[in-house]
Amino acid sequence: MKISRDLTEWTVTATGGPVPADLAGVPVPATVPGTSHTALLEQGLIPDPYLGTNETALAWMKRTSWRYATVLDEPPAADDERVDLLFEGIDTVAGVAVDTDVEQAAAGEGRVHLGRTANMHRSYRYDVRGLVGTPANLVVDLDSAIETAEAEAARIGTRPMAYDQPFNMVRKMACSFGWDWGPDLQTAGLWKPVRVERWRVARIARVTPLATVADDGSGLVDVRVEIETSGLSEAGPLVVDVSVGDRGTTTGIPAGWTGGVLDVRVEAGDVDLWWPAGYGEQPLYPIEVAVYEGHGEDRSNPLDTWSGRVAFRTVEVDRERDEHGTGFVFSINGTPVFPRGANWIPDDHLLTRITRERLEQRVDQALGANLNLLRVWGGGIYESDDFYDVCDEKGVMVWQDILLACAAYPEEEPHRSEFEAELRENASRLAPHPSLVLWNGGNENIWGHEDWGWKEPLGDLTWGAGYYYELFPKVLAEVDPTRPYADGSPYSPGATPEQVHPNDPDHGTHHQWDVWNRVDYTHYRDDVPRFASEFGFQGPPTWATLRRAVLPDSADAPGHAAVPEGFKESEVFLLHQKAIDGNGKLDRGLAPHLDVPDDFVDWHWATQLNQARAIRYAVEHYRSWWPRTAGAIVWQLNDCWPVTSWAAVDGDGRRKPLWYAMRHAFADRVVTVQPRGDGLVAALVNDTDEPWAGQVDAARTTLGGEVLASSGSEVVVTPRSVTLVPLEGDLAAVADAAHEALVVSLGAERAVYRWAESKDLALDPAPLETLVTSQDGGYRVEVTATSLALGVTLLADRLDPGAQVDDQVVDLPAGATAVFHVTTGRELDPAALTARPVLRTENDLVAR
Repeated sequence: MKISRDLTEWTVTATGGPVPADLAGVPVPATVPGTSHTALLEQGLIPDPYLGTNETALAWMKRTSWRYATVLDEPPAADDERVDLLFEGIDTVAGVAVDTDVEQAAAGEGRVHLGRTANMHRSYRYDVRGLVGTPANLVVDLDSAIETAEAEAARIGTRPMAYDQPFNMVRKMACSFGWDWGPDLQTAGLWKPVRVERWRVARIARVTPLATVADDGSGLVDVRVEIETSGLSEAGPLVVDVSVGDRGTTTGIPAGWTGGVLDVRVEAGDVDLWWPAGYGEQPLYPIEVAVYEGHGEDRSNPLDTWSGRVAFRTVEVDRERDEHGTGFVFSINGTPVFPRGANWIPDDHLLTRITRERLEQRVDQALGANLNLLRVWGGGIYESDDFYDVCDEKGVMVWQDILLACAAYPEEEPHRSEFEAELRENASRLAPHPSLVLWNGGNENIWGHEDWGWKEPLGDLTWGAGYYYELFPKVLAEVDPTRPYADGSPYSPGATPEQVHPNDPDHGTHHQWDVWNRVDYTHYRDDVPRFASEFGFQGPPTWATLRRAVLPDSADAPGHAAVPEGFKESEVFLLHQKAIDGNGKLDRGLAPHLDVPDDFVDWHWATQLNQARAIRYAVEHYRSWWPRTAGAIVWQLNDCWPVTSWAAVDGDGRRKPLWYAMRHAFADRVVTVQPRGDGLVAALVNDTDEPWAGQVDAARTTLGGEVLASSGSEVVVTPRSVTLVPLEGDLAAVADAAHEALVVSLGAERAVYRWAESKDLALDPAPLETLVTSQDGGYRVEVTATSLALGVTLLADRLDPGAQVDDQVVDLPAGATAVFHVTTGRELDPAALTARPVLRTENDLVAR
C-alpha cells in the first residue's frame, strides 16, 4: 500500500535581493504549506502587511530570492519500491534539489538537481528513490517572480496588460501583483503540501470521473483511471475496482502492463438529481477507486486508493439567436435557472491562511444573500477541493474561469505548454464536482484586445486567441466534455469580435463598467443585457474593519470617532483604496443622489449606502427582464484584505450594507417598480416553484403617509416568472416630487419608489421611534417610521466589532415598523444603539 508522509517543518532564508541586514542569510523556521510572508509573520520578524502602510514597508520582499530547506530523512528504497517527492504547489519560480552531502554542496558539489518550476497552478513529482537512505538536505530555491516576468517580457516581447507589472509573463496568481482591490505582495513559498510517497508496482496517478444522466434518468459515471507502474519489476496482473454508491465494477489488467489509461463505466441505476440551492436537494454519491496486485484475491491490502464524491445533474447553456440577439441561459436538469451570483476572489491574499471553516462561512454568506452561483475569477487561483466540496454540499453553482485576466497572454513556449498542463490537471481534479457548471476562457481579455488599445503595440505578437478558441476547448473536450465552455467573459457567442463586439449587451455575457467608472448608476437601465456577468460599485469596509486596520489610534470607537481632518486623502487610507481615482469616483457617484459629506463618519455611511443602492438598482432591473436577461453576477462577494472595494463582505468577514441590499434584491420573491415605455410597472419576480397569488396594493402618498391615490388588483405570478402590473392614472400622477412616494406591496414584499433623488426630497431628518429590549444573545430593536425613512440601518459593529445584525438598508413608509435583531456577547447601551452613528438612515444625510 502507498505510504505518504508530509514534510511540514522547514526553514526559509532570504538569499538575495534588497533584504534588511538583520534578515539576510538568517534561516527562519517555516511551516509548509506557507510562504515567506507567513513564516516571517509567525516569527514576528515583519509587521502585518494588511495594517497601516506596512504593505509599502514590505515591498522589498517581492524582489528577494528565498531558500526553503528541510531534512529528507527516509529509509532506503526496497528493490521494487518507488520513492517520490510530491510538491502540490510551488509559488512560483524555483529550482528543486537534494544535497546528498552537505559539505560538498557548500562547495558547489554533491547537489542533485531535480527540476525547475514556473507555475503555481500545477503540481510537480520527482523520483528520489536513489537519493534516500541517508539524511540529506532538500532545498527549494525561489526566484523573484517579478524579475522572472520582466526578463521573459524582454525575451519574447512585452504584452499589454491592465497594470504596470508583467503578471502575464509568469504562471502566478495575477492579483498577487496587486489589483484595484488587492495588495501588491507577490508571495513566494510552498503554498500547498509537500510529501514523500512510497509505493510499489503501481499507483493511481489521476482519476477523472464524469457523471451524466442517461435518457431514462439513470446515472452513468465514466471514470478515467490513469495508472503509473513503477518500472522496477515486471508488473503482474492487476485488478482495479471502481464503485459509485452501492454499484461497482471490476477490471482485470494482464501481467506486463506498463501503465496508462483505463476507462471504466459504472451504471449507477436510479439516482436522485443534484439541484442548485432553491431548486431541490444536493445528494452526493461516494466514488472509490482501488488497484490491487494479482487477481484481487486479497482486498485488504490495495496498492493504492482514491476516493471522492459525484452527483448527477445535467447542465446546458442555451446560446441561440432570437429577436433580441443571442441568449445565455443556464438550464440545470432541463430547468432554466436565473443565476443569482457574485464574483469570487481568493479569500485571503496570503493563500495558505484560508481554511475550510473560513470557506464555509463565506459560502454561507453567499447563500444568506440569496445567491446560488459564485464565479471564480480568472486573476486568482483554482480553489482548493474544500471550496468546491462546500459548494457541492450547499447547492452553490460555480462558474470557473481559466486563470487569465485583463491582459494579452503570450502563446510561445513554454507558456502554451504550461497552460495546457495546468488546465488538464485542474479540469481532472474538479471533474467530480457537480457545483461546477461552466468553464470560461478568461476575464476581459477578448474585450481588452478589442477596446483597450492593445492592437497597435501588439502588432504581430500573440495575445491569447489560440488559447480561447483552440487550446482550451480542445483540452476540455478531452478531459471534461460534460460541462459547457465559454470563450471568455464578456463574449458574444457564435460570432468573432469583428462580427459582434464581445461586450455587446444584446449577445451573450456582458460586463457593465461604465457605471462606476464614468456614469451614474441610473444608467444601469440603459441596457437589457442577456447575461450580466460582471458589474459593481465601490464602498468602504465596515467601521470595525476600518478601525482595526486603517484608522489612526485617535479614532476611538464607539461614537463619532475623532477622525483627523483630511484622513480620506491620507497615505494610509489611499493605500487601502486601490482603484484609480477611487475616492473621486465615490464622491461623483454619490453627488447625484446625496450631498457629499465633509465629515468622514458621514461620508463612510453615505458611500456604503450608495454602494448598496447602486447594486440593488441594477439587480432589480436585471431580474425584472427575465428571461431576456438570464443571470446577474455582482462584482464581488468577498475581499482578500481590509480595503475599500466592490465587495459585499469585507476583508475581516463582516457584511457591508451591500450584502443586505443583495439579499433583498436577490430574494426568491421581489416587488420592484420599473419603467416600461413611458410609464411605470410593478415587476413581480417569483423565483420559486410555487405560484405567488394575492392582491397588489399600490399607493401614492405624502412622505408623512397621507394616501393621495391607491389601487388594488389580484394577481397570480406563475413559478419562475415575472409579472408586470402597470401603475397608471392617479398612481403615477405625481404632483410634488419632493413630498411624495409610491408604495407597492404584494404580501410581505414591498417596494418604495421615489420620483426625486434623496437630496431633493423633503425628508424628515429624524423619522424614527425606537424601542430596545434585551433578548438571549443580544438585543431586539423595534423601529417605527413617523415619516418616510430610507435606508434604515444599525451599524452595531461600532459598539462591538463582533456584533451582527439580521437586516440593514430597510425603507420604511410612514407608519411601518421593522424589527432588527442584534447578536452580541457584550452589554450595549440602548441609547447608543439607537443614536448616530450606530442607527443611521438616508434621511440623516439630507441637510434640512
